[in-house]
Amino acid sequence: MIDPAASPDALTLADSAAATLNAALAQAASLHLPGRRALHRRRLARAIELAHRALATPETDSVEVRSHARYTLLAANTALAQDARHGAGQLSLGAQRAPTRADCDDGWQRVEEIVAGAESAAAVAQRVAADLASESGWKAARVAQAAARDARRIVAQRNHAYTFHADPGFSFGEGWYLAAAAIVAGVAIQIEPGRPQTAQAEHFLRNAGLGPQLRPYRSRPRANKHLPEIVASAFRADPFGAQRRLRAALLGGGPVLPGVRTWVDTRLAGAPPEGKVLLWIRHGRHQPARNTNHSELGDLVRLVLSTGLVPILVGDAIPREAATVGTVDMTLFWREPVFQGIDMRRAQLHCFEHLKTAHRLVGQLGVTTAGMDGPALMGLATMYLTDLPNPRLGTWVGAVPGYQEVVRREGYLDRVGQELGHWAARAVLRR
Repeated sequence: MIDPAASPDALTLADSAAATLNAALAQAASLHLPGRRALHRRRLARAIELAHRALATPETDSVEVRSHARYTLLAANTALAQDARHGAGQLSLGAQRAPTRADCDDGWQRVEEIVAGAESAAAVAQRVAADLASESGWKAARVAQAAARDARRIVAQRNHAYTFHADPGFSFGEGWYLAAAAIVAGVAIQIEPGRPQTAQAEHFLRNAGLGPQLRPYRSRPRANKHLPEIVASAFRADPFGAQRRLRAALLGGGPVLPGVRTWVDTRLAGAPPEGKVLLWIRHGRHQPARNTNHSELGDLVRLVLSTGLVPILVGDAIPREAATVGTVDMTLFWREPVFQGIDMRRAQLHCFEHLKTAHRLVGQLGVTTAGMDGPALMGLATMYLTDLPNPRLGTWVGAVPGYQEVVRREGYLDRVGQELGHWAARAVLRR
């Protein structure tokens, strides 16, 4: 029972603080609705302010009023710590998915600030519980402290490594980006465990000299979407130096793997001796709008042939009705046993290297597809076709030597034809 002789101002403030807190807690079940959590936080902050004012009022000489305000202050800070724990968890997920390293680091800095708020609220709850010296007060303080510890654990779980995905269903190109970023920028790597290609991924990375950068697998890694920009930054600083480092690490210093050389030579037996161009075909369930159009493929085949070059079809299966006369078929090559062993990734790069050195491969062309990225980083001239500028791989344009983006605008095939002419001239010089 509140002493009726207590200061009306102190009592009014304490009652207002309690009412504001109750309004905040009453909407706990609807915090997922738009705007409710922000209102919840404003009410908690207001309840804390009113409780502090009640306790600071000189006329607050009633034990009941002071206890009333303190219980409100304790409950509000406990709820604040719990809300901060939730906010830190949600924001950490956004930070992990941030499009750039700077955005990621900024997001985690904000997480740190929220966690500090949770710890501050828990500390206040602890002090108020000590003043109250009641079991219910200590219980509330323990809840606040647990929320603060959980929030701090989120920061402790932050993982600075990037994940090398070893599931065949995941984008193969991510592996090229990550290995390249580790070589030219020193990023840390964790390998996805227990997947069909986990052993091959570790073998590939260790062969590239990246063993010291491997980390045990943990949750909350950095987002792989950062990787193309990391690679682009290194190339912008020293394009040919970055390329030399990548070639040395990813290709190794030895000759082309014998099985790869035999497979390529057999597949190209009888092909014209002229310069070659890879024409990439994409046919996947992910973002099907990016898949190869058979009509456009026919146009590209004709353009390549018109410049005196030989088109080699690679990538997914050839679309029906596609014009393929005069081409060499190397589609689905990665399914061959020689490209499925422990050396699968180096074998693919050796395949393209052998095509360059022994069969006069001068460039590659096609829709954006993961298979193109490894050869592009190794120095193969590249044109990729897209309906709209690509925000990720567009960072390589002007940075990675010979890497071009061709947006499908009026006259884009003329631009492709002109560049193919340059490639054909280089092929002649290679004779």
